[in-house]
Amino acid sequence: MNNRDEILDSIKKIMMEMFEIEESQVTLEARLYEDLDFDSIDAVDMIVKLKELTGREVKPEDFKAARTVSDVVEAIVKLMNA
Repeated sequence: MNNRDEILDSIKKIMMEMFEIEESQVTLEARLYEDLDFDSIDAVDMIVKLKELTGREVKPEDFKAARTVSDVVEAIVKLMNA
């Protein structure tokens, strides 16, 4: 996962496989809690999966402010460049 498009594609796959969310719903503007019906347990599951994908330590606090898919993408970009 080297660029934002690859990260977004990975997030789409996770959301489709783990949460049965339609790919068309996973857009950069999609709000995690309002549009995609995420809850706190879903967020933890997503963090665990992102840790597996990135091979990096993913801290929940890094994603605390994430409200949209775009926020998640940017958090991963920041993590990968750290």
